[in-house]
Amino acid sequence: MEADKTRVALFGNGIIQSYDRLQPWLKRCPLVIAADGGTRHALAMGRPPDVIIGDLDSLTAETRSRLTEKTRLLSYPRDKDQTDLELAMAYAISQGAREVFLFGLLGGRLDQMLANVLLLTRPAWGAARLFLFGEREIAQLLRDGETAVLHGVPGQVISLLPFYPVVTGVTTEGLAWPLRDANLSLGSTKGISNEMAAEAARVWIRHGRLLVVHEQFVDRPVRAGGKV
Repeated sequence: MEADKTRVALFGNGIIQSYDRLQPWLKRCPLVIAADGGTRHALAMGRPPDVIIGDLDSLTAETRSRLTEKTRLLSYPRDKDQTDLELAMAYAISQGAREVFLFGLLGGRLDQMLANVLLLTRPAWGAARLFLFGEREIAQLLRDGETAVLHGVPGQVISLLPFYPVVTGVTTEGLAWPLRDANLSLGSTKGISNEMAAEAARVWIRHGRLLVVHEQFVDRPVRAGGKV
């Protein structure tokens, strides 16, 4: 029977400092895709990718020796118009992905990191929910009419970043500084450093693209403070 491909783990070639925190999320993904150098992260977590995509210039002989015979290599020329990550995202969507967990997209070169984050906003990925994992946070992209349901503890930081000229109808529940049918403009910091006021919260929008960033992986007591 073919593996369920509706939930996908996708590894980029950025920086991951703690694999342990990501293991529970990786275990939920039947399909694992690596964008070339992201293979090293998947292997470090004990899960050889099902598919590796890109120009494959980061796959050393030692790395290749750790792959299984079931790993599929999709090779592209180095001179191409898309990054390895964009090619990997396109493949995940083509396989029917409904949720994509993105690991290793942050850190390293600033231009690559910004391109990785902005890549989430492409309309071509509209069929899937996208979750971006950082060292301390999980971010979720909301599109027209979508809702994010957040679970945590009071004091955890929640930030709302507009990735659209004007995100309309932004409404929240369970946050310290609530929004009601608000508009957030691209470049505005109005949505930065809100906080969980309860163990559950909701954020929804009417129109646009909004990145909801939820602080989760902290090694200190979470305390309510205020906007910084």
